Amino acid sequence: MPLATTLRLLAKARGMSPADIATAIPRAGVATVSAWMQGEKLPGKDQLDALARTFGVPAGALLAELASTFDPARTQGEHELLAAYRELSPTQRGALIEVATSMAGVRRARPPRAPRKTAKR
Repeated sequence: MPLATTLRLLAKARGMSPADIATAIPRAGVATVSAWMQGEKLPGKDQLDALARTFGVPAGALLAELASTFDPARTQGEHELLAAYRELSPTQRGALIEVATSMAGVRRARPPRAPRKTAKR
C-alpha cells in the first residue's frame, strides 16, 4: 500500500485531519501534510518518525512501502505487479504464483505435508 494511502487510512481511523497531524510534526504545515496524504510529496526521516509516533505505529510500518518505491532493481512493471498482487485474495495469490512460476519454468517448493495420525494399538 502506498505511503499516502497508509497515512489517509491511519488519519481516518484516528479521526485526525491534516491540521491535527501537522501540529504533531516538526516543520510541517497543513499543506505539506496534505501533500503527503495525496502522494505529491514524501516526508523526511524525522517527519516519518514523528508520523509513526503520532499514529502509534512502528516507523517500519510506514517505511516498508516507501523503501520499496526506491528499490532500483525493480522495474515499473514489477511495482505494478506487486500492487496488483496485494489486492488479491489468498486463493487468487496462490493461483497467480502457480501461473507465474509455470510461465517462468521455475519449480516451486511445496509446503511439507502434515504427519499422518496413526491409530494407537
